[in-house]
Amino acid sequence: MNKNLLQSTNTVEIFQADLDNPEQAQALLELIVHFAVDPMSGGMTLPSEVREAIIPGLKAHPTTLVMLARSGQDYIGTAVCFSGFSTFYAKPLINIHDLMVMEGYRGNGIGAGLMSAVEEKARQTGCCKVTLEVRDDNQSAQGLYAREGYACAKGDDLSVKYLYLEKLLT
Repeated sequence: MNKNLLQSTNTVEIFQADLDNPEQAQALLELIVHFAVDPMSGGMTLPSEVREAIIPGLKAHPTTLVMLARSGQDYIGTAVCFSGFSTFYAKPLINIHDLMVMEGYRGNGIGAGLMSAVEEKARQTGCCKVTLEVRDDNQSAQGLYAREGYACAKGDDLSVKYLYLEKLLT
């Protein structure tokens, strides 16, 4: 049995990826490439130089955490995460940067299983929270996140919502 196995069901196992394992690294790359062309991810094909740099970049990044979902020999989902630090809680946190389940497997609890595996890892490592971002037009993902207990971060008076902003550097 995989020593990184975190969760298992009759047909789907969810475990922490080993990016030094060529099969798991290739599966992750294929999942990310597939995720990128999804309309909710921008609907674009990743350039070859990006595809070639993904796995080495993830391996070099010191806080990378990747969960994989597999059904039989098929890799069907992933959660790509990074650790951060909350200055307001003085504890680490985990950010789910990418969460995806292959189209034919959606709606079967796999996304929730991946999120649960990330949450378990966060608890094991003393994190204060798990964070994520979602497009405001991705109602399906928002439904999953709400069912899993995620909500918009709010200020102390509960009327302030936080926005996720970006500035692309070229």
